[in-house]
Amino acid sequence: MRQDKRLSRVLHALLHLDGMDEPATSELIAQMLQTNSAVVRRTMAGLRDAEIVTSTKGHGGGWILIKPLSEITLLSIYKALGSPTLFALGNDEDEPTCLLAREANAATTEALNAARIQFERSLGAVTVAQLTAGWRQEMANCNVAS
Repeated sequence: MRQDKRLSRVLHALLHLDGMDEPATSELIAQMLQTNSAVVRRTMAGLRDAEIVTSTKGHGGGWILIKPLSEITLLSIYKALGSPTLFALGNDEDEPTCLLAREANAATTEALNAARIQFERSLGAVTVAQLTAGWRQEMANCNVAS
């Protein structure tokens, strides 16, 4: 199964955007994320709809962070990406006639829902700003040592 890497890629882009004084073009973000600019535009559109970023057109245009990192939870980004499916697991049939298959589906569905709820709860408890605490301190230590 192909993995959906958009959440970590978007976090990477947001951390860069936070440190930029000017808008970042889709091409620049694509270089950072080792992808193409069309993918960046599609992905960032969801963040724009969620009012996390905005974009400006024309010369000097690009993507701008409009919310402080302290107000952006990982859950808000996950939802802006369309709440991608977490697992490749699924039920064999939607409406089986076999009673055993129905029970198996019910148990699987219940477990997957519980996992999704816990995952979303965990994402909701972390802001993007919290992710920066460790590396910002590490960078400060490197600058002092230089």
